[in-house]
Amino acid sequence: MLACKNKMTVTRSTMYITSRNRFEELAGAVERDGFAIVPNCLDDSSIERLSESLDDTQYGQRNLLREPVIQKLPLSQEVLRVIAPVLGPDCFATKGILFNKTQKSNWKVPWHQDLTITVQERIEAEGFGPWTIKGGVVNVQPREDVLRGILAIRIHLDANDHQNGPLRVIHGSHKHGRLTAKQIAKWDKSGSVECLVPKGGALLMRPLLLHASSACLLPKSRRVIHLEYSSLDLPCGLRWLTKV
Repeated sequence: MLACKNKMTVTRSTMYITSRNRFEELAGAVERDGFAIVPNCLDDSSIERLSESLDDTQYGQRNLLREPVIQKLPLSQEVLRVIAPVLGPDCFATKGILFNKTQKSNWKVPWHQDLTITVQERIEAEGFGPWTIKGGVVNVQPREDVLRGILAIRIHLDANDHQNGPLRVIHGSHKHGRLTAKQIAKWDKSGSVECLVPKGGALLMRPLLLHASSACLLPKSRRVIHLEYSSLDLPCGLRWLTKV
């Protein structure tokens, strides 16, 4: 790995999964490290079509699976070929978000885990809570076993380099379960790595993986389509908001 400003950078010889090995390493890398990078996920025509609809003036958008241009993406062969080796053939998309950092919308994200899912309605169930409403949608923090079964894919419509706020992650931190704010604050971040993803590439990650990002150093777009998948239905009568 290459040192960079007291952080390590993920290189092609480490966490990158290429088409050459037909994604056979994906499940192992995600299980071991909590993440993996696929340099070539979508082809140029797919990126161009998505970029036209999600132009670089947009700062972000929740409930992305409702957008017609996105609805076919979770079921595309390009995406499923990297999700299915980890979650199995019966997986489905449950959430979609657009992230973008620009000169007018630039922010720093502190170290955290992704702990929230979206559901159709609030049903009180043991281990689920707190509950919130975001964008008119019911959000809840589920039991840890539900979070462990989720896999996110972050598809990059723009190249993500050192200068436009790349995601930083900590190897293997997903194995330690749900962490308190105090535990996260005390966690040793010296071994964190920057995930540099090329245009059309994707980052796979478990939601319990500790991750953060800095603000962009240069005013250029960093559009990311964030999709979350699971292969399990929710317990206690709860239902995913979307199941694509």
